[in-house]
Amino acid sequence: MEDSANGKFARELKIGVLGAGPVAQCAHLDACRRARNADLYAICDADAGLLARIAEIHAPKVTYSQFDQMLADPAVDAVVIATADAFHIPLGKRAVLAGKHVFLEKPMGLDVAECEDLAAAAAQACVVLQMGFDRRSDPALAFARPFVREEIGPVEVLNAWYCDSVFRYTMTDNLHPILVRGENTLKPAEDPKMDKRRYFLLTHGSHLFDTAAFLGGPIAAVKARARESAGSYIWAVEVEFTAGCFGHLNLIVPARGDFEEGFQVFGSEGSIQGRLHLPWYRKAGSVECFSAKEQTYRKPLGADADTYKLQIEAFAAAILDGAPQHGATAAEGVANLRALVATVRSAECGRPVRLDEVCGTV
Repeated sequence: MEDSANGKFARELKIGVLGAGPVAQCAHLDACRRARNADLYAICDADAGLLARIAEIHAPKVTYSQFDQMLADPAVDAVVIATADAFHIPLGKRAVLAGKHVFLEKPMGLDVAECEDLAAAAAQACVVLQMGFDRRSDPALAFARPFVREEIGPVEVLNAWYCDSVFRYTMTDNLHPILVRGENTLKPAEDPKMDKRRYFLLTHGSHLFDTAAFLGGPIAAVKARARESAGSYIWAVEVEFTAGCFGHLNLIVPARGDFEEGFQVFGSEGSIQGRLHLPWYRKAGSVECFSAKEQTYRKPLGADADTYKLQIEAFAAAILDGAPQHGATAAEGVANLRALVATVRSAECGRPVRLDEVCGTV
């Protein structure tokens, strides 16, 4: 039930956010505050100076400098892990073993076996583990998915693309809050941005593969080509879905043009065309769903497009109300990393690679 005084529901999931760095400042802290069924109860960061400044802005009930202290707080229902990718698995494991529900930024981790271990631990602990694929909460994708499942008939072809713009940071710097930098931030032993090919595939390719799986279902195999050209990293990936449809995915980082993210789905009874915007604009994507039977187009209009808030609301609803998990599950997080690893292996060997045969890291 909603409290009309502040737009909040009577029941709220008390969330502790681990990590006060850029992704938390730009997305998760504000999302937890905006979510109608969640409360930004705690913030945890090892950098005392950064933690104090962020707490002044977002006013959590409590702050912690040690993750184990936050996990020991019985008032914390769930944690958002917004740290460097290399820390996702060990921190996620500590959280589920403490009995906390976990919202984990993508990618799930860097090693397939470690991701499977975390998924198994979450299942054994009977906690919700949701991956941070915010595109699923875009009204365009949320509208398209049931149309694919219920009205388009068997899917025959799915195409999707993600072209990050060379001007991306010119745009996003105007949309993000002014970042607070810490002097004692914990960082991985190796700078993840040193290997740009790997970094871009994990950061941007994970979204592309999740969108493809969200609409087309599980991916069975990939055949990939990759190259670097004039400072751009390019992937062209043929996809075989377990349902039998064909797919093709293109990833370009950065592209010499505007940001573009979109998808096409062709079925026996209709088709879908969709485009998504940078999520920081909080603007709903455009989608047109054509029904061959009715010979009409359908599309949503005027929907809430704060995808970071919406995915937190879906996370909270799954925990508080037992709602179906709209966000990416632990199993889907594992499958996503498998797709990325298979893409790397296929580009190296020039042959199709099945996801169920891959192991190791990107």
